[in-house]
Amino acid sequence: MSKVLIIGAGGVGRVVAHKCAQASDVFTAITLASRTESKCKAIAAEIEAPVATARVDADNVPELVELIRRERPRLVLNVALPYQDLTIMDACLETGVDYLDTANYEPRDTARFEYRWQWAYHDRFRAKGLMALLGSGFDPGVTNVYTAAAARRYLDEVQEIDIIDANAGSHGQPFATNFNPEINIREVTAPCRHWEDGRWVETGALATKRVFDFPAGIGPMNIYRMYHEEMESLVKHLPTIRKAQFWMTFSDNYLKHLEVLQNVGMTRIDEVEFQGQKIVPLQFLKALLPDPGSLGPLTKGRTCIGVVARGVKNGKKREVYLYNLCDHEKCYREVNSQAISYTTGVPAVVGAILMVTGAWRGEGVFNMEQFDPEPFLARLAEMGLPTEVVEREGWSGL
Repeated sequence: MSKVLIIGAGGVGRVVAHKCAQASDVFTAITLASRTESKCKAIAAEIEAPVATARVDADNVPELVELIRRERPRLVLNVALPYQDLTIMDACLETGVDYLDTANYEPRDTARFEYRWQWAYHDRFRAKGLMALLGSGFDPGVTNVYTAAAARRYLDEVQEIDIIDANAGSHGQPFATNFNPEINIREVTAPCRHWEDGRWVETGALATKRVFDFPAGIGPMNIYRMYHEEMESLVKHLPTIRKAQFWMTFSDNYLKHLEVLQNVGMTRIDEVEFQGQKIVPLQFLKALLPDPGSLGPLTKGRTCIGVVARGVKNGKKREVYLYNLCDHEKCYREVNSQAISYTTGVPAVVGAILMVTGAWRGEGVFNMEQFDPEPFLARLAEMGLPTEVVEREGWSGL
């Protein structure tokens, strides 16, 4: 019996619950928990297989421990907020249960995306014979696996990577984010860092723009360089990488709204006083923006997320582009969610499957690229996210 406890009932939590139910050969029982149990019950009502629900405050370790001991899962699958990673990891350690998440921990008061807080748990998880798998989403997650696959299958040595994330879709709203607005805006407005020649190089947020010609008829789109956490683990575990960059598409409309919101102070993450109360402007803005979960029936188009890896093969320069295309409307028909949540939720379930079946196993805290990419990519394709591959002689550039 493999019971899974899912914590978080947002857009990704919905996808994870649906996909765990589809994987009935692995998960024989599912519990979905959140601070707001009514959200869990609404998701459970969409799924034919039985899904139990519970209320839990993921900031509260004793509450988490009580829930885990009552449910006795094989694995805790964390799709709550990144602020809550450490409390959930603490609860897993206390109860002796494996852990998986999709995004690295970040403190509430600083937009700082680093793995050091979670890597510091390695010895404690190893001492208890437990496994924690970090960043099993798409980026991070599948992009890490694509890089590992490039190193194993296609190149003798990976020397450069460009991770490129495009949402070539539209929801028709004046301004909305495709996942949690607070997390999204913190990420986008943070200073950019990329890896080059053994060090991190910092530049302004979204200050570097290129044009990338996306496949399958999507065509040329503006991409902007920003920092993303998987680069930190990839350059650690694949030390041949000399240069690593992350790029994302943004519409002119999105950028103009973001500029205005920054200029008037609405993206601030520090407290300000308003009518005798302390509020965080970004959290207030989040309350005003459309709920990403409401965008599913409105969103049309596709996502294209992948990795361009450059290096050498048999002594010659070679480049490989591994990517996935995902259709928003198809995702909504299947799991009532748009492709942004789908491309995060499906890899989380695949990582969980590999952990509980023993295909990926270790004691301690791990990132995705530390394991064999083949079983992951095979199961990922079976569950709706196949990989496309383009190989080229020589290098292109961004």
